[in-house]
Amino acid sequence: MMQAEITRLLSEWERDPDARDALLAAVYEELRHLARGHLRHERCDHTLSATGLAHEAWLKLANQREAAWKNRAHFFGAASQAMRRLLVDYARGRAALKHHGDHVTLTPVDDLVHASSSIEELLAVDHALEGLSAINGRLVRVVECRYFGGLTIPETAEALGVSHATVSDDWRFALAWLRRALGPAQSRLM
Repeated sequence: MMQAEITRLLSEWERDPDARDALLAAVYEELRHLARGHLRHERCDHTLSATGLAHEAWLKLANQREAAWKNRAHFFGAASQAMRRLLVDYARGRAALKHHGDHVTLTPVDDLVHASSSIEELLAVDHALEGLSAINGRLVRVVECRYFGGLTIPETAEALGVSHATVSDDWRFALAWLRRALGPAQSRLM
């Protein structure tokens, strides 16, 4: 389906229940593709499949009271953020069950090399992102789009409604800040 049609359905999201159904049909495969990106390097025995993660993200998005999606990129940026939150929540649940041996791997971006990380390391990254959000929430959204969602700089810029230069600057600052916040032992994650 063309981007213009998806944008039209997004604009009709709140006032037309049929638009939601048509939107789900239009974006379903793209949501699954995005979910596969998030799960690409997860443990092979992860209980969430790409389909399950896509469905859970859709439910989170569909249950938002005021979903003023600007365009397709904005919607998929929000979907990527929802998927990240779902995976972090899953990791927290696993950590609470004391399954410390389980490993997850974060989505690689550009030439960064990400090693497998334990649930505790994923939670450390999430905690660091909470600290970063106190500085600037957009920095966290850039990290979510680039690091977790695997979006390019142009895709992230479109999703956030900012320039490519802003995304590049935010990305560099956020990575440097997160590496420092995580410390030498865990800075390899970023």
